[in-house]
Amino acid sequence: MTEIVPPTRVFQRAREEAEVANQPTPAPQTADAAYRLAFQDMDFLLREDLRPVRFQLELLKPELLLDEARIGSTFVMYGSARIPEPEKADALLAAAATDSQRLVAERLKAKSKYYDEARKLARLCSRVDKGPDGQRHFVVCSGGGPSIMEAANRGACDVGAESIGLNIVLPHEQMPNPYVTPSLSFQFHYFALRKMHFLLRARAVAVFPGGFGTFDEFFELLTLIQTGKVKPLPILLFGREFWERVVGFEALAEEGVIAHKDLDLFHFVETADEAWQFVCEYYHARDLPVELCK
Repeated sequence: MTEIVPPTRVFQRAREEAEVANQPTPAPQTADAAYRLAFQDMDFLLREDLRPVRFQLELLKPELLLDEARIGSTFVMYGSARIPEPEKADALLAAAATDSQRLVAERLKAKSKYYDEARKLARLCSRVDKGPDGQRHFVVCSGGGPSIMEAANRGACDVGAESIGLNIVLPHEQMPNPYVTPSLSFQFHYFALRKMHFLLRARAVAVFPGGFGTFDEFFELLTLIQTGKVKPLPILLFGREFWERVVGFEALAEEGVIAHKDLDLFHFVETADEAWQFVCEYYHARDLPVELCK
């Protein structure tokens, strides 16, 4: 008797149904918005009531695409969108019209070295071999914008590696920097979902000097680890002089609002080599396969 093989599916695919639905027979009923398929009705999807659905979609889309791209883990790099690359630092200084502007420009120029360090760190971690299961590890992930974020994606691009950019809709458009891999360039509406995607695959995080956004991302990560919601991972804080000037870490411990052991959640570094060595030693001590940190 011939073996019977049932069909894999009996329902039409949503894409096929959508194509049919886009060509309705003209009639008052089919012309009304109520007749649109729910998932093709933008007015419906953007209703206030649909916020939970939009949350789910914004969580799910990058997750599926990153899975399909075989991204096993990421090296996240946070940092300012205002620090210039060294070659452009002098132009910023020349444009200063007042003493206060000149002081700010001088300080930004002094921090421009971190553009190069972010770029170099990205090159180092982008050379990690794929795992035995084909998963890629320590894939560079940035906010997708300019400055330190650009340097991170640029470093990966230098060595022919793909990198991720998690951009966000802002009142003034922030274009993704040109070094983000197009198929791994995502745009978010919700900051909360963007921050979740930063950390879902993160196995190391480098935090360069930055402002409110960098502080937000850095301190949320510290809180998640401190409270046990996220397992400890290497957090590299670039620029001890900057961070100790703008944040009184020791003072927080002295005031009793954090424990002294919480200061061990992050590690100060100045160079990409120092940061990468710390990450490798951190995971070697935990029996991570050696090939992940060559």
